[in-house]
Amino acid sequence: MAIPALSDYQRLVVKVGSSLLVDAAGRLNREWLASLAQDVSALQQEGHEVLIVSSGAIAIGSAVLGISKARARLPDLQAAAAAGQVQLVHAYQEVLGRHGIAAAQILLTPEDTENRRRFLNARGTLARLMERAVIPIINENDTVATEEIRYGDNDRLAARVAQLVMADALVLLSDVDGFYTADPGKEPGAQHIPVVARITTEMESMAGETRSDIGSGGMATKVQAARIATHAGCSTIIASGAIEHPLNALQTGARCTVFTAEGTPAAARKQWLAGVLEVRGTMVVDDGAMRALQGGNSLLPVGVVRVAGAFNRGDVVAISRPDGKELGRGLAEYSASEASQICGCRSEQIEDKLGYRGRSVMVHRDELVLFDNDR
Repeated sequence: MAIPALSDYQRLVVKVGSSLLVDAAGRLNREWLASLAQDVSALQQEGHEVLIVSSGAIAIGSAVLGISKARARLPDLQAAAAAGQVQLVHAYQEVLGRHGIAAAQILLTPEDTENRRRFLNARGTLARLMERAVIPIINENDTVATEEIRYGDNDRLAARVAQLVMADALVLLSDVDGFYTADPGKEPGAQHIPVVARITTEMESMAGETRSDIGSGGMATKVQAARIATHAGCSTIIASGAIEHPLNALQTGARCTVFTAEGTPAAARKQWLAGVLEVRGTMVVDDGAMRALQGGNSLLPVGVVRVAGAFNRGDVVAISRPDGKELGRGLAEYSASEASQICGCRSEQIEDKLGYRGRSVMVHRDELVLFDNDR
């Protein structure tokens, strides 16, 4: 099976590990970071969208505060994250700024990507940043996450972000150049696997539990991240970041492992929507809205005749014709009470009806699936 080129993917989530960014003394590797920024700039100029999930805040902050990670408790790590995050984002801002690129800080918890209302809010923020060619620098919100409710590593966070933004590829920059049949640092005869079409339990056993002294993840978490991302239609690439210009190296054929996606991000999202059992309400649409939806457009308030049910923003709702036939399903951008107030309104009338400037759509086309006519 041929290895896809990085240029084949339009929207990329790049995860940067602590061991690549920070040395054992907690100092930032600014030269390496500058080379990454140059790679990101080149990708942007070629029309790609890039989001960065970056570790390193706790490692940097631990050095600033004189905290030993080996003996630190959760409040110590949270304090270190708070101190280190400022320096981390400032460093990204500086190196990207040399290329005329703005950076934005996004801190997430698991609830932000798994609660549907928070999911929509996070997706909307990231979408606006990407529209303006701003690079989001994303990290776990360690200052508020508890021991019981946290990702614990940025590999899985990066996979959730890729799922959130419907990325085409997730690039996990590591201290190894891909997936091997065993830990190549311990087994000289370990074989590199360039392409993985399906993740098996045997492969998960091969991944083991290897970790670095600086980072919190290992190959096992990368395989788990690949499973999350590929199910969402996002290919996953494990590649070496232990070189300068790691993304350019991938562009020019550097060794890596590609976990191929199961379909496309859009198809995966629509498959999930179609299979949801708990539909909280209904939006009844007119003929004009039906034609607009079939043409690939979002559902606007002007095309909604009435709503039924008790649903909140982020809940799954049915989209139906006046005769009751279900046309499809989607994630509601408004609650039932709000939606009932703006039925039939043009987008510019929403503020007058609700008292605030709301979203222009009832259901966004990226969160919508239409059924076959014979359903």
